[in-house]
Amino acid sequence: MIIANPLYDVVFKYLLDDLDIAKEFLSTILKEEILYVEPKPQETVTEVSADGDIRIIRFDFKVTIETPTGELKKTLIELQKLKQAFEIMRFRRYLGDNYAKEDDVISGDGTVVKMALPIVTIYILGFPLEKLNKAVVKINREYVDVLTNTVITDVKDDFVELLTHDSYVIQVRLLPAEAQTKLERILQIFNPKFKTKDRHRLNFTGNTEEPIVQKMLNRLQRAVADEELRRNMDVEDEVYRILERETKKAADEAREAAEAEATKAMNAIIAEKNEEIAAKDQAISEKDQAISEKDKLLDTERQRVEALLQQLAELQQQTKR
Repeated sequence: MIIANPLYDVVFKYLLDDLDIAKEFLSTILKEEILYVEPKPQETVTEVSADGDIRIIRFDFKVTIETPTGELKKTLIELQKLKQAFEIMRFRRYLGDNYAKEDDVISGDGTVVKMALPIVTIYILGFPLEKLNKAVVKINREYVDVLTNTVITDVKDDFVELLTHDSYVIQVRLLPAEAQTKLERILQIFNPKFKTKDRHRLNFTGNTEEPIVQKMLNRLQRAVADEELRRNMDVEDEVYRILERETKKAADEAREAAEAEATKAMNAIIAEKNEEIAAKDQAISEKDQAISEKDKLLDTERQRVEALLQQLAELQQQTKR
């Protein structure tokens, strides 16, 4: 089955524009019951503008979750995906923006107040991390009494909840060859093992027994025939080429600057050492000159003594006569 590659931003957006797919996709990752999902305003579709700016899609969803106790809670989910490692800094910028957002929340006394929402971040990576070799990892918060080193399990404080967040890291290259769980079956649509010579398309031959997977595949099949999506994927390819080129250029410039600084520092050290050597050579030269002058004086004195001895010998010879 030929489908559009969902690792492209524009295809991923097209896939999650179907809110039923988005709701089940997010519910399966979080393992929580999401009742409602509302897409938040997203950054403009990937493009290179006339002034050279690069704008990339961001995926934010405001969801209402029903907890096991029946409580309803609103949460902001920031869903991002990277095809290449050099995009990481864009995540930090987006996360900072989301911490500043507020929404209507019902307080304990039943009144509606404006406050920031808890944030959950989901990162889908098209490249493997150097030290983390698991396909799907949750990084969650834990309250720990540092003085006693005990975990606090019966308290959730709004101050803490709103200033910290849980994260999920999904590395598609590490997904198992055979999908066993529902989450694995959903995520397998990102698996690069289905890639074709056309990087815009995948030849999906994985497990399709989950209804949500069938629905996702149907939508991605329709995306293959969408002319505008194909054009946008071409633009996205160009954007990544520009990003990669600019990143390499910045890295090269940083390396050259570091090498120049290192060379400058080394030259300064060498110059200092040369000055020290020159000073020592000068001191040695002065000592040699002093020794030479002393040797000359000694030689003169020796000659004078020899002359006096010669005179004394002559006088003694004359006295004998």
